[in-house]
Amino acid sequence: MLNPLHLRTLTAVLNAGSFAAAARRLGYTGSAVSQQIAALERAVRMPLFERGAQTITPTPAARYLVLRAYEALAALDALEEDVRGMSEGTIGRLRLGSFPTASQRLLPIALAAYAQTHPAVETLLDEGEPDELIPLVRAGELDLALVYRYDLVPRAWPRDLRELPLLAEELLLLLPGGHSLATAGAVALDDLKHETWVSTRKGTSGASCLRRLCARAGYEPQVDYRSNDYGVIHGFVRSGLGVALVPALAHLPGEGVVATRLDGVEARRRIAAVHRTASANPAVTGAVCSLRLAAARLEDDLPGSIRTSYAAPTDAEA
Repeated sequence: MLNPLHLRTLTAVLNAGSFAAAARRLGYTGSAVSQQIAALERAVRMPLFERGAQTITPTPAARYLVLRAYEALAALDALEEDVRGMSEGTIGRLRLGSFPTASQRLLPIALAAYAQTHPAVETLLDEGEPDELIPLVRAGELDLALVYRYDLVPRAWPRDLRELPLLAEELLLLLPGGHSLATAGAVALDDLKHETWVSTRKGTSGASCLRRLCARAGYEPQVDYRSNDYGVIHGFVRSGLGVALVPALAHLPGEGVVATRLDGVEARRRIAAVHRTASANPAVTGAVCSLRLAAARLEDDLPGSIRTSYAAPTDAEA
């Protein structure tokens, strides 16, 4: 196999006209240049120079090798540049996972900025709930995933993942526009004990959080309608079929639905990015930076949201 270093030296010799001149251009000793040319001659099994007492003359084989080497060395240079870009996270592929409300509100801001600063990184998106995304990150099928957890529904990520907090959303009470509490400002949970609720499916973190909040107020919420589609939940509330509790990202203001705060409720849904602690794709660094900036922009539009600190991310507890 031909050594690219030897081909570069051969090219330098032909361009410079002598071993000594090539050595000066390359920063080598004359002996090192001679040794590399000799090694290349052994590899091609042909003499590359006719050596005189004070001169060298390249053979046709040398000229042919240099002519063909220009293209090969240029391709190798391009490959080395790509490898450097991959190691720096500016070239390559980012496999990203996200859940629907983050995909709708957070990702458009983040990925638009990321595409501008990392145009040579191909971004692939897969969508799912945290329980679906976490195994894909651990298996290396995703490089980075956006996940969430509720304060009242404890969960921890596996130890081999690093959690980077992004945003803490307030939980908003959705009321039909004509509801008697629609203009009351902050509403106490105790005032909602006789309401019909619209919630996410049983076993989801949102449904568990609602049940635990109501339990603190001394009652079990009557949930007659369930959907994991927040658009459906808004539609049911708008139609007067019930009230709902949703995270701030899930609420898009519209006619017929009033969003208000729950008095005395400090619980939040917390959004984070997770990736493997070891063998992380270098492109993850830039993506996390874009997500942090997007969270900073979004926090001004979300009632009661809190952007978390990023200075010292810690490994998630198992």
